[in-house]
Amino acid sequence: MSRARRIATAAAYGGGGLGAAGAVGGAALIALVVGETKLARRRIPLAMEPPPPTHDTTWAAEGVSLARVPIRLAMLGDSLAAGYGADREKETPAAVLAIGISEVARRPVHVTNVAVVGAESRELPPQLDALGEPTPDLAVFMIGANDVTSRTKPAVAVRHLESAVLALRARGVEVVVGTCPDMGTIRPLAQPLRAYARRLSRRMAAAQTVAVVRAGGRTVSLGDLLGPLFGERRELFAADQFHPSSAGYFEAAQAVLPSALDALGLHTRSTSASAFTTRRAKPVEKAAAQAATRPGSEVVGTDSPRGRRGAFARLRRRRPSEPVQIATEAATPVHS
Repeated sequence: MSRARRIATAAAYGGGGLGAAGAVGGAALIALVVGETKLARRRIPLAMEPPPPTHDTTWAAEGVSLARVPIRLAMLGDSLAAGYGADREKETPAAVLAIGISEVARRPVHVTNVAVVGAESRELPPQLDALGEPTPDLAVFMIGANDVTSRTKPAVAVRHLESAVLALRARGVEVVVGTCPDMGTIRPLAQPLRAYARRLSRRMAAAQTVAVVRAGGRTVSLGDLLGPLFGERRELFAADQFHPSSAGYFEAAQAVLPSALDALGLHTRSTSASAFTTRRAKPVEKAAAQAATRPGSEVVGTDSPRGRRGAFARLRRRRPSEPVQIATEAATPVHS
């Protein structure tokens, strides 16, 4: 099945249409969305301040010797990966991930963060170039929200993401992608723009999952990043009510951490993504659509069941084998 057809199938599983258009009327909905978009842009401040620096930093959990050979972690993507809205460097998702990995592996973790605030998927190639040498052991992407707000078609956006994952996998790098967050609870957005944003972001997340699994990576649904949890707890947003706060980034990093640990060969355990799903292999398009609505769930490629054709994947929720205490205050940072 071609890439375009897979993306279309994933959208069909996830109900990728306009939804409310039938009730309101296509032209009326478009006019309303355009008007609300202009209002939302006035309510959401521009990202004027840079995120805390994390480009070249080695982190060590409490009691871990900096003399040991570090695990190398690369962070790519947009403002979520950069940590815009976090108060301090150790509260960015890259730092929280690094400290969590260091706690389990008992080794320091060197972070190279090349994410750019406002980046779209088409801007990933320069980020790959900025990684330089040496080759990272693990690359984590958080990307997609700006593709949605710029109205980039999923088929166009994921082509760039897939190319980036393929390039890293060719170098032997493990890849975990935090898919496009559910933007339906961003407070400056009014209805029906909020419902429309949720539909588009889930569609983007499903398309990203299909592309990443095909390229040999794995995905984690970041629906929690701007989903139900964030809708209930205002403290998880930064002052602009658009980007996560330090507490919000901690929650997002915790969602990605188990898959990052597993990708590095560190022990984890897995369960079904929900009471309504199984861990058995299923078409990747179906797994992608289900993951988009189940925050924190992982999708990873697997061999096809006997006698069946097409790409297959497993949908599951992963946990560290033992509880991980991410003590950011006790972590030791060393800048290169």
